[in-house]
Amino acid sequence: MPAARLLRTLKAWLRRKPKLPSELQAGREVIAAIDAGGLPLDATRINRIARDLGLEVSPQAPLEDTLARLRAAVLRGLQSLAMQDAAKKHKGAKQ
Repeated sequence: MPAARLLRTLKAWLRRKPKLPSELQAGREVIAAIDAGGLPLDATRINRIARDLGLEVSPQAPLEDTLARLRAAVLRGLQSLAMQDAAKKHKGAKQ
C-alpha cells in the first residue's frame, strides 16, 4: 500500500527533524515576522525573548538596538546547533 508507506516515511522524517529550543524558536519567529514586513509593537515581548536568549536588555534601550542584538543572538544559536549536529554526524560516521 503506497499510502501506508508514505505515512511511515513522513513520520520517520518528522522524527529526525531537530527541534529548536523554545527561546530560539521564539526569536527566530520574531525576526522572520520583521523580515516579512511586520513591525514589532510590543517592546516588552521583544525584551523578554532577548533575555530568554541570555542578552542583558535595558528597558530604556532603543528597540532597534535590541532587535539587532536579538538577530545576532538567534544567528549564533542556529550556528551553534548546526555545528553540534554536524559534530554528531561526524562522530557517528564510519572511518
